[in-house]
Parts: sequence; C-alpha cells; structure tokens
Amino acid sequence: MSMTPIPKPVIGISCGDLNGIGLELIIKTFSDTRILELCTPVIFASNKTINFYRKSMPDINFNYQHAKELNRLNIKQVNLFNCWEEETAINPGQLTESAGKYAMLSLQAAVSALKQKQIEGLVTAPIHKKNIQSAEFTFSGHTPYLKNVFGVNDVVMMLCAGNFRVALVTEHIPVSDIAKNITREAIVSKLVIMNKSLQRDFGIDKPRIAVLGLNPHAGDEGLVGNEEETIIKPAIKDAKNNNILAVGPYSADAFFARRYHDRFDAVLAMYHDQGLIPFKALATGEGVNFTAGLPAVRTSPDHGVAFDIAGKNKADTSSFIAAIFECVDIINRRNAYDENRANPVRKITAESFARMEDEEIREN
Repeated sequence: MSMTPIPKPVIGISCGDLNGIGLELIIKTFSDTRILELCTPVIFASNKTINFYRKSMPDINFNYQHAKELNRLNIKQVNLFNCWEEETAINPGQLTESAGKYAMLSLQAAVSALKQKQIEGLVTAPIHKKNIQSAEFTFSGHTPYLKNVFGVNDVVMMLCAGNFRVALVTEHIPVSDIAKNITREAIVSKLVIMNKSLQRDFGIDKPRIAVLGLNPHAGDEGLVGNEEETIIKPAIKDAKNNNILAVGPYSADAFFARRYHDRFDAVLAMYHDQGLIPFKALATGEGVNFTAGLPAVRTSPDHGVAFDIAGKNKADTSSFIAAIFECVDIINRRNAYDENRANPVRKITAESFARMEDEEIREN
C-alpha cells in the first residue's frame, strides 16, 4: 500500500544580528541541498548581506532564488525574501546599532509571515539583546517578544535534544529577581503548557515531567529556604489535580548527576542557569530552543551571536541544523495530532493489518 507523502513545510529563517554568526550558519546549512527534501526555506534578509558572507566562504556552493511574493515560492530551491534594499554596514564581531536595526527588520517580516500563515514554522538566528532594543522591541529575548506578538497568556522556553527536554519557569531575569517570580501560578501555568506541548508537538500520550526545587537540596525540608514547601509542592499538587503527571521537587545537582532526566519526558527548572548549564553540558552542541505555547512553531539554535568567531568561517552548524529538523518534525507531529483529534476514527495499525492478513489467509 503506497503512503501519501507528507507535504514539505515552508520554514522561515530570520537572519539575526548581521555581525554575528547567523548568516554564516544559514549559508553553510543550506549549501547542502538535501535539506530541501525536508522543507522549503525562506530566508528573511537581503541580497547584499547574503552576498557579503557568501564571498567570505568561497569554498561553499550556496544558491538561492529571490522570492518577491511569499505565495509564489520555488519549492525546489532556497528562497530569499528581501526585507530591505539599501546597503548595510557589516562589521563581523562588533556590536553596532545598525546590525540590531536590520536584525529587527528581518524578525518582524518573518513573524508577520508566520502570523499570516504564509510560512508554517520559524527558525530564528541569534540576536544580540542589547542592540535590538527599540520602540518595537523592549524584550529580553525572542521568547517574550513572540508571546507578546501572538497575544498568548504564557509560553514556555524549552530546550530540546532528542528526548532530553528542559523548560524554565523564569528566563532572562537578574538572579536577584528569581525567587519573587517563582509562584504557584507560574509553575502551574508552565506545567499545563508543557504537558499539552509534549502531547501535541512531541507525540507523547502521557508525559512525565520532573520539577526541580529552587534552593540547594530542594530546601532540605524547609531548612534551606521554604519555597519548596510553600510554593513548588502545592503547584505540583495542583498540576496532578489537572491530570498532569508532575513529580518533585528534586534537588537540581543530584537530579542531573544521577541522570534522572532520562526517566522523564521533560524537566521544569526554576531559573535559567539551573536548567541550561546541565542541558548544554549534556546535549553536546545539538540543543534546540523551542517556544512551547504559541499557535505557530518557532525554534532556534541554543547559542548566541558568537561575536568572537563571527566572519571567520568557524561557526558550527550542528545546533542550527537541529533547530530546522526539530521545527519540521514538530510541524508534522502537530498536524498529525490535530488531524487525529478532528477525525477520531480508530486507526488501523500495522498490527491490525497483520491480523487482517492472517485472517484472510486462514479464510482462503
């Protein structure tokens, strides 16, 4: 029996900071035309910025087609949507106001296309949080910006590497502000979003989620801080009352050291470094940042602009390629989940087919 091929999703790519490694990653990644078998990419940048970096990598064969309209893409080529026409000053490795301005133009165009469903997913190259600040961007990163643009109540920053997933209650805030932002409501909100995303975006029917404590040794029964007793444990109980299989709180150091994360589908950390230091140490360069809770799919590599190696043809594409694969996979899984919910007909599995064939053989 022939299978109906899954249509290739259209994936938008924002270029990030012009002086960072984003454009180098894009050119290197899409020089391998095999990726066109999985998706139709649309780069939101400009011809002149692409050519600046392409000239610095003469050994890489990268080709693209101009896309003047997003509803008329070439599905067999890389498409470039020009977000600006003017010359731009590019100074690899330098923090400049100009580079932030054009990173914003790229992001705005890509997100607009995502909202209008002209593209099905978005992979964002790294921005620098300082020079992108403007009247249009007053956020600490992509995640809160996308939450605001899509008008959702909450989102979850989730780092993924295969079956290893770490999510955060608080993201890019000062350490001095962490404790006051750890609330029962915030934890429950994150767990609800995670649970739904693990089902819809990752195909896990009954997700198991580990919750970390805030304090050393998860508070030692209230001896080293009381947030675990007064906030985190009640939030876990609330989640369980909502049919979410959340377990904890666990002491963060022992949890990762003993590889307890292998026993769970995802881990909810209380703050940025608590979750991301072990994730980046264990994910070996292929981690992906996924924004759970949005109506559209957005991923990114799990690293920054890397000014120290920008323009030197040294950038490793592993995380960026993984972000594209994850974006495509989540779109396909989400579509399959939604289709199954809309058409709740019993699926005939391979096992069912085998049983039917056996019965047919016996009858004949």
